[in-house]
Amino acid sequence: MKRFLSFLLFIIFFINSNISLAIDYKKGEILKDSFQVSKKFKIDLPPGDWTLIQRNRWSYYGLRAKSNIIVRTENNKVIEGMILEEMHTAGVYEYIINNALNQIVFKGKYDGCYERPEYYYLNFYRKGTTHNCFRAGHTNFYNRIYNPKDPELSNAYSQTKKWFRETSVEVPKIGLWSNHSYFSRLNYGKWFVLSYFAHPSILDAPENNFFTEESSEYHKNRIKNFPEHEKSMKQWMLISAERHRNFEKSIKALDRHHLNLDKFVSVNTQSYNNSEKSNDIVLEIQKLNDMYKSGILTKEEFEKAKKKILN
Repeated sequence: MKRFLSFLLFIIFFINSNISLAIDYKKGEILKDSFQVSKKFKIDLPPGDWTLIQRNRWSYYGLRAKSNIIVRTENNKVIEGMILEEMHTAGVYEYIINNALNQIVFKGKYDGCYERPEYYYLNFYRKGTTHNCFRAGHTNFYNRIYNPKDPELSNAYSQTKKWFRETSVEVPKIGLWSNHSYFSRLNYGKWFVLSYFAHPSILDAPENNFFTEESSEYHKNRIKNFPEHEKSMKQWMLISAERHRNFEKSIKALDRHHLNLDKFVSVNTQSYNNSEKSNDIVLEIQKLNDMYKSGILTKEEFEKAKKKILN
């Protein structure tokens, strides 16, 4: 029974389903400013037009789950993307589900809240059935969609692949990534997950010459050989740490479960006076880009202003 529930939990939360209910949003809808996953889970969106390209809801013997994928594109390329997921588990086979969640989050064969070579940073809180996990680094976004390491996920993104195929949007390979996961029986009995992907160009990062997770310039065992990529990764960590703080606030994680991310607030204090400013760097560059596209700024003025923000 325990093995069955563990497998069922994995299938419900991660694998695509034929049951798809769109109540608040419709697939293909253009989003701005914020996205309301549920009454308990709302996030602010970076500037620009975001598109909901996959939305699923499942209900099975008291277990209820939601999964949403949204992307922002520029010049027919994915620039940013998010996967937002929520599972309601209160009162349903709690002991078995607690063990299943622990198995998925901390003992997953292909991914999880433990040290892995492709993670640049890992920080987590774990006590009893509660966890709060923050991971960040780089990923091969294309492979995660089309060639996932876990064969059970081969059909997980069927709606997303169909949207890419129909719109001819280009899916980049190497990108910056963060994952934010929280679960506690003391706080709604819900599992909240946010995964975030960004093309390095939003940080004015240098071009990549290596396109696998193992060979990438952003790999933590290689990044010292590529100082400009390392600089971009450090900027990404400042932004991702602030994103995790906002994630904790959004889902009302209990204070004692919060992660200590103060080290990122004090990093590079000359350029980043506080955590909010680190998060604003992407927003400022996007605003400049909009001004450049609208003709307000020349290319030279745009490049000069962008370098001033980054340096």
